[in-house]
Amino acid sequence: MARPACFLDRDGTLIIDRGYARSAAEIALLPGAAAAVRRLNERGIAAVLVSNQSGIGRGYCTAQDIAAQHERLIELLAAEGAYLDGIYFCPHLPEAGCACRKPADELLRTAARELDLDLTRSYAIGDKAADVELGARWLAGGLLVLTGSGEATPAALVASAPGAHGEDRVFASVLAAVAHLLATAWG
Repeated sequence: MARPACFLDRDGTLIIDRGYARSAAEIALLPGAAAAVRRLNERGIAAVLVSNQSGIGRGYCTAQDIAAQHERLIELLAAEGAYLDGIYFCPHLPEAGCACRKPADELLRTAARELDLDLTRSYAIGDKAADVELGARWLAGGLLVLTGSGEATPAALVASAPGAHGEDRVFASVLAAVAHLLATAWG
């Protein structure tokens, strides 16, 4: 039976957003990120990273640089007893019109096929409007965190997203958002 997933943004949600990171040495977890992922792991909810990485398309870094960054992220999470079930990212520029750049659904569909996920019982968490829209359009919902770019994302936009319920979709951190979902959606 397909299981639900929590689709997690990378920069500004799980790790400190440093702009277009170029090396693995720049990767550092945000407070509570490993605990959030570990709680998902313990409950059998797939923890899946989905991220727009247009730095590749812009020539700031390579796919190999991103792979090294993800290896570092995996190491940091493992040091705190947590793991990601999958990592999916879009390397394209925003104007490319691809089907994989959030809030488009290709990354979700690929993860669902490869990991046997139930998208109707899954949620997205991130620090940008695209993350909330991703969840509202293709999943059971999207939650905004106020880390990274989250404080600059208008709360009215989150409240007006299809399927959103205003303030119960805005959280101080990924840990708070995951705790909410574990108590309500997956309680």
